[in-house]
Amino acid sequence: MASLMENFMDVLEKENGEYERLISLSQQKKQIIIDGNIPALEEITEQEQGVTGILLNLEKKREEIVNDMSIVLSKEPAELTVTNMIAFLNKQPQEQQKLQELKEKLQRTLAEMARVNAQNEALLKHAMEMTEFDLTLFKSIRQAPTTANYDRNANNTGDILPTGGFDAKQ
Repeated sequence: MASLMENFMDVLEKENGEYERLISLSQQKKQIIIDGNIPALEEITEQEQGVTGILLNLEKKREEIVNDMSIVLSKEPAELTVTNMIAFLNKQPQEQQKLQELKEKLQRTLAEMARVNAQNEALLKHAMEMTEFDLTLFKSIRQAPTTANYDRNANNTGDILPTGGFDAKQ
């Protein structure tokens, strides 16, 4: 059981490290979004996908360890939460303390990850709104004035001006 617990804590430590890498990439992404640098955004997204793949593999490994622990402890895997594992280690205060610290560290990391992602989400939303505004403005600049541009059914035609903008003779 001791080696399973060590493996479990090792996997949690590695997961925390990968989440910290994701935070770093997300913070870099924030500036890239602000700058509107699409090629750099694609590159950093690829890096994030690589880290996400590593995290998925670590998650599978963690689940395998939890399943092994459930067999040893004769408990259901769903019962073996980190909080319950901390309680199970009451006769091993050093391991209990280490797991408690690791849990708190992971919680802080995930809270930071959520915060940075929320900021990036807001920035992307604003960037999309600005793009939509720019497109609408561009279209409206090229549209003919809406007065007296009606078809037979009294509907506004919304004619588009020629690309030159003005049709003036000299």
